[in-house]
Amino acid sequence: MSNQTSFHVADLPQNAPTPFELRPTGEALEAIKHELGLLGLRKLSFVGELRAKGKRDWTLTGKLGATVIQPCVVTLEPVTTRIDTPVTRVFLADWNDPDEPEFEIPEDDETEPLGTDIDPALIMIEALSLALPQYPRKDGAELEQAGFTEAGKQAMTDEDVKPFAGLAGLRDALKKGE
Repeated sequence: MSNQTSFHVADLPQNAPTPFELRPTGEALEAIKHELGLLGLRKLSFVGELRAKGKRDWTLTGKLGATVIQPCVVTLEPVTTRIDTPVTRVFLADWNDPDEPEFEIPEDDETEPLGTDIDPALIMIEALSLALPQYPRKDGAELEQAGFTEAGKQAMTDEDVKPFAGLAGLRDALKKGE
């Protein structure tokens, strides 16, 4: 297996898969952690292969693994998450730009235009970014209700600001008036 981070498409064999194995350490791992705004990043690995698909297209398949530490959205305390996810990208020689008028976006988001190089390291960082929990929460962490108001007045609660909370009372008042 190769730990090469970029492959020149013209040099890839058409009749056999090209394996890759990325396990960044040290400064590279620290740079990825910083780029993604993580508190910690350990055991990052991306293992897979590039394979010809037809005469001009290519498929990258692999497995991404990492242990990430993010701040809890409630308490800001560290939250550790293990990520293990399959990754697939299809590189198309005849790429249709989704920004063109009347272009239908395909069901999957795995297709990309084929360039002169395929870089599994960039795909690893993108896939990790997409796999991160959007709202990491420490077990048991909940938002407390806070009330703010002028002195001498009662604070509004979450129940008070629900958009349909008063409709039941209005309906009942209208029924009494019938």
